[in-house]
Amino acid sequence: MLVAPSVLSADFGNLQRDIESICNAGCDLVHVDVMDGHFVPNLTIGPVVVSAIAACATKPLDIHLMVENNTFFVDLFAPLKPEYISFHIEEEKHPHRLIQKIRSLGIKPAIVLNPHTPPESIEYLLADLDMVLLMSVNPGFGGQSFIESVIPKAAKLNAMRNRINPNCLIEVDGGVSDKNIHLLRDAGVDIVVAGSYVFNHANKKEAIQSLQI
Repeated sequence: MLVAPSVLSADFGNLQRDIESICNAGCDLVHVDVMDGHFVPNLTIGPVVVSAIAACATKPLDIHLMVENNTFFVDLFAPLKPEYISFHIEEEKHPHRLIQKIRSLGIKPAIVLNPHTPPESIEYLLADLDMVLLMSVNPGFGGQSFIESVIPKAAKLNAMRNRINPNCLIEVDGGVSDKNIHLLRDAGVDIVVAGSYVFNHANKKEAIQSLQI
């Protein structure tokens, strides 16, 4: 299991310290939540702050767009050369075109599904994706409780992925901890996003290792 701590739970008054601490503690990716205050009821960070995160991170960036006008935001963040850019299928009218655009920029494209969105909604896009991110909370805020129905949803997506595109990774974001990590692993999940569980832990290395099972 790969672990991508969410910067949303970091101390923004000590951002460089916190980014360096999770990288030194052995995380695999640095998850960056970009919210525009329209698609979700929260507003987070833009390219200036994400550029500062990229400058001190020694692990690849995993940028999760929770925005309207995805193409505009892809163009904003593409110069930072993240490993992944993910966008919500619920918002995008032309997902295949955007997938091609992200890949043409040398970035791995990913699609996000909100808790209520079925995996079947992306069946015809799966062959072109590097990752699918399943939200296990309603997007917008950190520290929420895990939605249990993501477990069978991940298992269903895993079966679909294995049939269509075995190289596509499955990521889960929201309420992840050592209490549900084994269930996620058994459902076929490859990457977990953990915010408060990692950043609020007294020992970030122990927290990350408890998820890398």
